[in-house]
Amino acid sequence: MALFVRIVERGSFTGAAAELGISRPTATAAIQELERRLGVRLLHRTTRQVRPTREGEAYYHRCVAILRELEEADRTAAGTVSGLLRIDVAGLIARTMLLPALPEFLSRHPNLNIHLSESERFVDLVREGVDCVVRAGELADSGMVGRTLGAVEEITCASPAYLSARGTPASPDNLEGHQMIGFVSSRTGQPLPLQFTVGGKIVEIALPARILVSGSDTSAAAARLGFGIVQAPRYRFAEDLASGALTEIMSEYPPTPTPISILFPDSRHLSPRVRAFVDWAAEILAPYLLR
Repeated sequence: MALFVRIVERGSFTGAAAELGISRPTATAAIQELERRLGVRLLHRTTRQVRPTREGEAYYHRCVAILRELEEADRTAAGTVSGLLRIDVAGLIARTMLLPALPEFLSRHPNLNIHLSESERFVDLVREGVDCVVRAGELADSGMVGRTLGAVEEITCASPAYLSARGTPASPDNLEGHQMIGFVSSRTGQPLPLQFTVGGKIVEIALPARILVSGSDTSAAAARLGFGIVQAPRYRFAEDLASGALTEIMSEYPPTPTPISILFPDSRHLSPRVRAFVDWAAEILAPYLLR
């Protein structure tokens, strides 16, 4: 059942077999035997993809429920969290918030191993075999289960060299002649406008941008090099503000705070590994969130 579920979720015999530590021929033989025993074809196989038949789809959902109950029973009996937990986290959150505290988490759960990947793109959790992701920003309607942990403060910055050349704007009304670093949205493919809170309302302003980026690390580097005005969570610019590499501007007109959330597939929301990580991450991230 576990093999069949992973094949459906990954869309691949090879990927599922590698994840479970068996050979592809062994996986193929096991599914063939399962289909023979059930007397029904569970999977459509082509050279490009593997997908469940109508009967296979129904069997998949029953298997997920059964395996979830088995895992919960094992967890209750053993009283431990174990196995491999695959997490995908936005890079700076991983490096500055989670990674320093990770030894303590692993000491709590000595039978647990972590596969930590870093990205800011949309991750197909099921297809890629990822258990959960930590993201900054509004949640898309992805069919995933989401837990919003809170929100982080956003600020507006620019380099001293940029401000020296173009002047320091005192308010959003003074942005004529300025440029922004265009951060391209992974959802729309378009640069996100700058946001400001003016009189209790959110005002969006799209400035000209000579450089477009799709990664927050690159955006911060471009700001340090004087390419324009940038907005991001305060924790991202903490070192730059302390060193003088960047200067906060228009603090009286802050952008809207950015939510921090954890997403995981509905079929795994009872996983002991995921539950343990979500609770721990909420604890670790709490000091960075607005109260």
